[in-house]
Amino acid sequence: MDTPTPLEQLRRRLALAVGENAVFDGWTQQAVDAAAAQLGVDPVQARLAIPKTQAGMIDVYIQEVDRALEAWFTPERLSGLKIREKIRGLVWRRLEIQAPAREALRRGLAILAMPQNAPLAMRISWRTADLMWRIAGDTSTDFNHYTKRLTLGAVYGSTLVAWLDDQSEAFADTDAFLDRRIDDVMQFEKWKAQWRGSSDRRLSLSRFLGRLRYPPR
Repeated sequence: MDTPTPLEQLRRRLALAVGENAVFDGWTQQAVDAAAAQLGVDPVQARLAIPKTQAGMIDVYIQEVDRALEAWFTPERLSGLKIREKIRGLVWRRLEIQAPAREALRRGLAILAMPQNAPLAMRISWRTADLMWRIAGDTSTDFNHYTKRLTLGAVYGSTLVAWLDDQSEAFADTDAFLDRRIDDVMQFEKWKAQWRGSSDRRLSLSRFLGRLRYPPR
């Protein structure tokens, strides 16, 4: 693993604090200045370390959430957990890490939803889902690799939106919502396993993609 440069180290140190201060100042240079003051960092260096654009700030913040999530889930914490428990724990812990920046995240989603930020939003969603599956121990490289990440990305995204609007005590509504979404995923995984195991319904992916590219005349 490459050793981060001093500027990258400073960016990582500031990222979560920028998100927390964006609650009050939005995803602006004011939030960067406030984060620098909070951590005792030279504001000039802080402005050099953090991207100037709103989308860039949000991306840096989410990357640091990813690192915090990965650092939290040590092998000891994952030991003995079933895959459902791992995925549920990963999604919930991610919400906990982001809790201090909850209101800023609402604005952040609106910014990422802008057409010019759509490619970045898709990369962030894929990156997040891929990380959670890797932490959970997934090593698939076939078609399953992609479907797992697409389904988890949808589960996390919908749960994040539910959490942002949740006014229930201790986010009980989000808790129940997440359980329902994971139930859906488990049912889908069960269906896929049955589908792959049925010889009369098994379909070659290459043939299927070939038909999409070159449909029969």
